[in-house]
Amino acid sequence: MLYKLPSAFFCGVRVQSISDDNAVIKVKHRWINQNPFQSLYWAVQGMASEFASGILVMQEIRKSGKKISMLVTHQEGRFTKKATGKILFECKDGQLIRDAIKKTLATKEGQVIHLKTDGVNANGEIVSQFVYEWSIKAK
Repeated sequence: MLYKLPSAFFCGVRVQSISDDNAVIKVKHRWINQNPFQSLYWAVQGMASEFASGILVMQEIRKSGKKISMLVTHQEGRFTKKATGKILFECKDGQLIRDAIKKTLATKEGQVIHLKTDGVNANGEIVSQFVYEWSIKAK
C-alpha cells in the first residue's frame, strides 16, 4: 500500500479482511488523520470506504484474467456520527461486481455499478455511509 496509496498508508488505512463477497477496511482515529473537531477527517473516511469497494472490483478483474478498466465516476457520502476510535468500512457487493464483469465481457459495453460502503464504530453504530459509482469496461 505504501507505494500504490501512500496517503492512505500514512493515515492508517489497512485491509482487515477480504473475501469473494465483501471487504473490510479499518482505520483508527489518530492525530495524523483527524479534523479540527478531534474526529476522523472526512477524506480519510472516503479513502477507506473507496478502498473497500475498489479492492473488490480489482480482485474480480484479476480473477477474470481479462483487461478491464475501472474508474469512479460518482461518489456520495453521508456522515451520521462523529468518527472516533477504530472504524471499519465494509462493502458487501461482490456479487454485483461479478455480474457487471460478466456482462461487460459478454457485451464489450461499459457497465456502471453502485457499491455501498458503511463505516461502523466499535459500538456497531454507523458513522458514515458512502456509495461509489464505478464504471467498468472490457478492453
